Amino acid sequence: MAPTSLVVTIEKNLMEINGSDSLLLPEKQKAASPKQLTWVLLLKAHRALFFFSWFAITVKTLFASVKKRIAHADVNEEGSKSRGKLYRFIKAFLAISIAGLIVELVAHFKKWNLRMIHPLELEVHGLLQWFYVSWLSFRVDYIAPLVLMLSKFCIVLFMIQSLDRLVLCVGCFWIKFKKIKPIIQDDAYDLEDASTFPMVLVQIPMCNEREVYAQSIAAACELDWPRNRILIQVLDDSDDGNLQRLIKEEVLSWNEKGVNIVYRHRLIRTGYKAGNLKSAMACDYVKDYEFVAILDADFQPNPDFLKLTVPHFKGNPQLGLVQARWAFVNRDENLLTRLQNINLCFHFEVEQQVNGAFLNFFGFNGTAGVWRTEALEESGGWLERTTVEDMDIAVRAHLKGWKFIFLNDVKVLCELPESYEAYKKQQHRWHSGPMQLFRLCLPSIITSKISIWKKTNLIFLFFLLRKLILPFYSFTLFCVILPLTMFIPEAELPLWVICYIPVFMSLLNILPSPKSFPFLIPYLLFENTMSVTKFNAMVSGLFQLGSSYEWIVTKKTGRSSESDFLAFAERESKTTNEEKILRRHSESGLQLLSKLNQQEKQMGSKKKRNKVYRKELALAFLLLTASARSLLSAHGVHFYFLLFQGLSFLVVGFDLIGEQMN
Repeated sequence: MAPTSLVVTIEKNLMEINGSDSLLLPEKQKAASPKQLTWVLLLKAHRALFFFSWFAITVKTLFASVKKRIAHADVNEEGSKSRGKLYRFIKAFLAISIAGLIVELVAHFKKWNLRMIHPLELEVHGLLQWFYVSWLSFRVDYIAPLVLMLSKFCIVLFMIQSLDRLVLCVGCFWIKFKKIKPIIQDDAYDLEDASTFPMVLVQIPMCNEREVYAQSIAAACELDWPRNRILIQVLDDSDDGNLQRLIKEEVLSWNEKGVNIVYRHRLIRTGYKAGNLKSAMACDYVKDYEFVAILDADFQPNPDFLKLTVPHFKGNPQLGLVQARWAFVNRDENLLTRLQNINLCFHFEVEQQVNGAFLNFFGFNGTAGVWRTEALEESGGWLERTTVEDMDIAVRAHLKGWKFIFLNDVKVLCELPESYEAYKKQQHRWHSGPMQLFRLCLPSIITSKISIWKKTNLIFLFFLLRKLILPFYSFTLFCVILPLTMFIPEAELPLWVICYIPVFMSLLNILPSPKSFPFLIPYLLFENTMSVTKFNAMVSGLFQLGSSYEWIVTKKTGRSSESDFLAFAERESKTTNEEKILRRHSESGLQLLSKLNQQEKQMGSKKKRNKVYRKELALAFLLLTASARSLLSAHGVHFYFLLFQGLSFLVVGFDLIGEQMN
């Protein structure tokens, strides 16, 4: 009998074996030895063990950090402010969303169709499913149309605002392409004859600026301008007697060196910065000065600041303001300052520059600018009616026909807020004040004698579109409607609304600061996170709520960068015929400074407390709940957006961004 036949067919990597006898494979195709297999399994087990141990340690560290943050957080102040209608709305929305998620989880495990558009197509089995089908029917007939209408309205606003931003970017590109710049007349001033220079008053308003008062006074005193044609006013609103004496001594030391500098302190401190400036302008000697330069306490202009700004007024009698750009010494300090730098670079290089070049109008930034004294007086001077006195005086000057110039190439060093608490308070003031001003200025704008185009620009572009519509649609669309549509799939937002257009607009925002490109996604998420603060501020300013009148001086650190030291070294290396001015502190001054430092250390445990922001945390859990619902229906990009946006709110809510306090 013939032996059992054996047929082996090999095609590429496929092998077909027929037969019952043993088969001797070629040497190269032998299976791995047990020892090799053991080593492979041990290696994979080691990698898996390392990953899980790393993940466990990371989660443990994160939860420990959050637990510690909550235990040491100061929730009383934030909590009292959060008990408003917006916070109650977010909490109610969150509770409904959690209840809706539970219902949808039941529907998911019951294998009901979560995307069912026509609920009558479902075959009802049992009372629970009947309730679910009834909810679907009610949702389709009554809730979805309202959500669709609101979402379409917000999308229209979103597209209008995006178009406005795109036009601004095109205008900025045109300025760079055509190299459009404000030009100084060649014969503006005779450098050999100091008498041809106009009289300039430099004002430094400050309030409890212990960290930066010395460097700001020094920078102003080192301005390259004839000594007999300049006067520096130090407008101190500090309420600490020791700090007042330190500032007085600093002023005296510069005065002894021949600098025309005076110290002013108000006994009745009303009106915040506007009241301070108004009081200073009431001095009799102010009428002798043709121009007023304003520098906040943390601003350090280069010595040539006045020579780069004041000459623009020569031969231009309608020019009322010359505004310089801000530059930040701490822009790379942490993630918060990097994100702020993106925003402000776009504001100055695109918004301010384009509006200044094509409209001769923009909002005064409150500092690093030079005003014609006549323009201030004709516009009514500084008023204390809002928390944005700089925007107020700019609008009133524009209504009087004065023109503005923005100098993108002239930069003045300053600081960015390094803690989220300071940044949030600053943004609240910057977004509530314009709405106060809009209510007050609207009748004046309508009845003014400026052209219809300028009135339209002021009302619809300057105020409504950029100050009201932007925070409204950002919060409503991405923090309310988007999570709501996860439970109402009939009104689901298209992908281009939540992904393509926002990413493109964020890319445009980053163009003025190209080094910030790696922070594109964090910037997009953070801007949506800040929308709750901006929306709340906008509403409080529009309806004159109590929080709209808050004014808290932004905390300064007195931080200096390498560029500061280089600029200072250049200033010191310049040879002049005048005696070099050296700042100094007497022994009594050093004692006062030491005393202030000790007071700060004693109060540090009370002041330097991280906060827990309840509105942000509530929105974080709301978005994470919506992302869980999105995961059930496999929404894809919607899920990832909601997940990362929720995590962004969570980070901000626990105050884990910016300067970390002990």
